[in-house]
Amino acid sequence: MMKFEALAQAVIEGDDVTVSELVRRGLDKGVPAETIISEGLTPGITQVGELFHEGEYFLPDMLLSARAMQAGISILRPILAQRNYEAIATAVLGTVQGDIHDIGKNIVGMMMKGAGFNVIDLGQDVPAGHFVEAVQEHKPEILGLSALLSTTMPAMRTVLEALQEAGLRDEVKVMVGGAPVTQEYADNIGADGYACDAAEAVKRARSLLGLD
Repeated sequence: MMKFEALAQAVIEGDDVTVSELVRRGLDKGVPAETIISEGLTPGITQVGELFHEGEYFLPDMLLSARAMQAGISILRPILAQRNYEAIATAVLGTVQGDIHDIGKNIVGMMMKGAGFNVIDLGQDVPAGHFVEAVQEHKPEILGLSALLSTTMPAMRTVLEALQEAGLRDEVKVMVGGAPVTQEYADNIGADGYACDAAEAVKRARSLLGLD
């Protein structure tokens, strides 16, 4: 029988080698990919988020854990695709135009994948028009906008305005985040949600979709 606690602990410790080994071992024993995610990977990354909030983990720790979890997800993804695995929702993420920072966004993306989201990452320095095109093409439930520089924060408002002009604003929940971003700013530009870190982003996204 697969030891899900050991898998969760490997994620917490950021041990990608052990995560990969345990995931493959679980598959060899016939454990469904969905169960490996829900009983091992997700509890592990959830605990990482709690440790971060408690001040015991910092950004480098979260990055290591997210990468470890991603190592497991990478092994499971082809199997899930063959089974037409239904993600709980689709999220499109991107760093807004003028900003090339993406570490925080990448962690958010990896944690959302671990929580069952289908994540489409547009990368960094993304123009408003590309966000609009992605919403049109992928029809996500969540659109996540990231900015690390205060000078690029206005680009978030530009994206929201572009969505409005395209008649898509009511079709997607828009979340914003990044070091200089605040709840007040999110409210001011009309975003649906704000998250101060990756763990909170997953919780907020689930809340916006009525999943919690």
